[in-house]
Amino acid sequence: MPFTPFHWGPALLIGMLLFPIFDLPALFVSSVIIDLEGICILMSGSPLPLHGFFHSYLGASILGILMAIIVYYLYRWLRKIMKLFMLEQKSSFKRIFYTSLFGAYSHVFLDSFLYGEMNPFYPIYGNPFLGLISANGIYWFSIVSFPLGLALYAYRLFVAFRKSGKWTISFR
Repeated sequence: MPFTPFHWGPALLIGMLLFPIFDLPALFVSSVIIDLEGICILMSGSPLPLHGFFHSYLGASILGILMAIIVYYLYRWLRKIMKLFMLEQKSSFKRIFYTSLFGAYSHVFLDSFLYGEMNPFYPIYGNPFLGLISANGIYWFSIVSFPLGLALYAYRLFVAFRKSGKWTISFR
């Protein structure tokens, strides 16, 4: 998928659907970080493919683990941000870890249908997923999943306000 914004739709939808299971900040970060590979290649003018090593499950594993460590150490700060959006979660390193891997793997999975230069099972070459789902289908899913995720978030807010009896947000 052309760079990160498209990956936020599926991340938001899955994050809202599986909110009790996944750590939202870890999912958001890990589902988009892989595209830094393509951005770095473009900016450097390198002849390497935009969807190289980190667009494989092996490379995604490395980035997923790295993102889990980073998110875990930034968690105090991230919790404050999530509180502003009324999306507080208590997360363990284990939860952040498996969520980060899921986010990174989902990125590789979605992109695997789109890019022939990808080798998702590197060091095995080739992309068995290429074209199994049309590019339009993947883009449609990614675009539509964002407003669906927002709708689930709005519903979550509505339920929280209704339970609390407070219909105003305090930013203390």
